Amino acid sequence: MRLTFLSISLFALTLTACSSTAQSNKIIHSSPEEAEIEQSAVTSKPRVEYAPLKTVDMAARQSVVSAYDAMRMRQWDALPGYAYSAQNDHELGNYPMYWYLRQQLTSSQGFLPTTELKKFIKDNPRTYVADRLKAEWIIAAVKQGDYRTASTLGPVHINNSQAICAYNQALAASGQHVDSTKVIRVIKGNERCAEMVGALYRSGQLSKSRLTDLFRDAVEYDNKFMAKKYAGFLFDGTDFMQYQAIIVNPMQWLATQSGTAGSPQQAELRAIAFSRLARQDRNMGITILENRGPELLSAKDLQWAYSQFALVAVLNQEVRADAWYRLAKDSRLSDYNSAWRTRAALRQSPIDWKWVEKSIDLMNPEQKKETAWIYWKAKALQQQGKSSQATELYRLLQEQHDFYGQLAQEELTGKIVIPPQAAPVTDKELAHIKQNTGLQRAVALFRLGWRAEAVPEWSYAIDGLKDRDLLAAAAWAEQEQIFDRVINTSLLTKKEINFAQRYIAPFNGRVGQQARQVGIDPSWVYGLIRQESRFVQVARSGVGASGLMQVMPGTASLVAKQIGMYDFSPSKVNEFETNAILGTNYLRIMLEKLGGNEILATAGYNAGPNRAVRWRDNLTQRMDGAIFAETIPFTETRLYVKHVLSNAVWYDMLLNGKTSSSLKKRLGMVTP
Repeated sequence: MRLTFLSISLFALTLTACSSTAQSNKIIHSSPEEAEIEQSAVTSKPRVEYAPLKTVDMAARQSVVSAYDAMRMRQWDALPGYAYSAQNDHELGNYPMYWYLRQQLTSSQGFLPTTELKKFIKDNPRTYVADRLKAEWIIAAVKQGDYRTASTLGPVHINNSQAICAYNQALAASGQHVDSTKVIRVIKGNERCAEMVGALYRSGQLSKSRLTDLFRDAVEYDNKFMAKKYAGFLFDGTDFMQYQAIIVNPMQWLATQSGTAGSPQQAELRAIAFSRLARQDRNMGITILENRGPELLSAKDLQWAYSQFALVAVLNQEVRADAWYRLAKDSRLSDYNSAWRTRAALRQSPIDWKWVEKSIDLMNPEQKKETAWIYWKAKALQQQGKSSQATELYRLLQEQHDFYGQLAQEELTGKIVIPPQAAPVTDKELAHIKQNTGLQRAVALFRLGWRAEAVPEWSYAIDGLKDRDLLAAAAWAEQEQIFDRVINTSLLTKKEINFAQRYIAPFNGRVGQQARQVGIDPSWVYGLIRQESRFVQVARSGVGASGLMQVMPGTASLVAKQIGMYDFSPSKVNEFETNAILGTNYLRIMLEKLGGNEILATAGYNAGPNRAVRWRDNLTQRMDGAIFAETIPFTETRLYVKHVLSNAVWYDMLLNGKTSSSLKKRLGMVTP
């Protein structure tokens, strides 16, 4: 996937703030940023019913197909008729009415088809479509102020932040208890989540201090929509107008201020003004902060203001960021900013490992349990000669198979080995999982090419399954050549590990053959494709990248010209051969342009070669590859590089029959 933005946007980079996987009471799990799998509303037992596979009524199925075409053409009034004629399709016959009712809910200006909704939900128990309609109904009811209906319909059983927020808004507005600590974690930048926060605050279930933290984080992330919403909850009319003036021109507003703040609201506005100034003109801003900060801000707010300048500086890879973070002392930072405080310390020359350790200790209890920070704290202890403490932390990561688990394994044993593998899926297990009616629906949708409907059906159907059933579901996906579901389903297992599924290598070696033809490592190419598209040939990113290797249209045309592919046309970019040839050649070009360094070439493939060159040239001396990867300023590219190179280690063993491999060797050193 190519990055298209030209300058650092904190909001674009930071909607998820954490860094890796988290360990809670010695249990390590994936955090939102590093997680490889889609998040879902986890249940403890299977949601859907089980029934034997049956032959589909093809006339009824054709009605579903016709309804799908009508839905895509926005011919909503035609759908009830198709719903009637599709009734005998036991797998997908409920979809025409689902599409119709969903449209009624999402476009409603007042009237909600309550009778039809109740009937549909009653007639389709334990199905994704019923729970999705229920979620949409909750959103629509809350928009109309019907909190009683919304609270009765809940809780929400799918991973839909707007519905979850709407439901909890309804509870708070109705005077019912809400676990605010839990629901705050699901907040996304949308109207319903903003209004939920307001309802929690007004009902006394969210403190002003916590709301202020959310407000500051939104300002820091440059999330203008949520920041404005939170400001509306915190400030009255006059102060709110001052907030709007700060967003436009913080330097001009600060020029009107003098002396000690006259109220808590004014003190908060001043802190926010310095945060905005850090983004607009950090060079002039830091001078103002140093000269007037002690006059205008409290000691704590002054520390927080320094953290804002430090964040912008470290994202621009400036050495001075570390000094500013030290001036922030122990002030409360967002998870994202806390992570960058440690990364800034890692970029120093020489590295002050004691400060690295302290910066991690300053994180909140949950963040410091993430595998990234367990690993880097262990490294800090190791570098300070505290070997036994370092070893104890490395051992916490032994059962993690990601970037940090691999690095920890090398620290402990000097090599990376494939963990014990689960027994193969039996015919009996496969036959059993094929009775999962949710998976039956998902497979039927995949066969029709309707991925937008198929993926959530699949995720819903596997929620709550135990390890052996998950492996069987992945095996069924492999039979159907739905390779992204193979990987993502197998990744959910807790104890039963199957790397042949998690690191599947489809297409009969044709990818490896193409890689060898252009002179690059097949393991690296497989690792990249797994991250780019999960081997979905029709994958298309939000910025227009296409196919297995997610090649941008402009890049495809340029590479085709360079390698003499004279019959190239944009319509061919999703074809396997064309995409593989273009993608592997582009990766080879990146490798040659960036001195044969896989880290830089991987970063260049994702973010563009000029950015990779700039990040390299910002170095003042040779840097350990793991630190370079950890401190790439773009969140997407940082995660991308770590996933691709971690994938490549496993593929190297699986494809070449090796008993061990090394991530450290692959990372190497990055030289300016």
